[in-house]
Amino acid sequence: MDAETLRLLLAGFLVAMYILAILYLRRRNLTLGEYAFWGLFALFIPALGPFLVIISRPGNIRRSR
Repeated sequence: MDAETLRLLLAGFLVAMYILAILYLRRRNLTLGEYAFWGLFALFIPALGPFLVIISRPGNIRRSR
């Protein structure tokens, strides 16, 4: 496995983590500003951001009707 493959795997892993964090935020009851803040937080702190978003549990759980 060469360095280019490892970089590609790392980039794919970071994108997958960000997508999971955004999907988690969709289940929370947040205002548009809060959603934007937490989404940008997860994006700009690449390795830890998505984990911190999920651990902090922003907003309330959105209840299904």
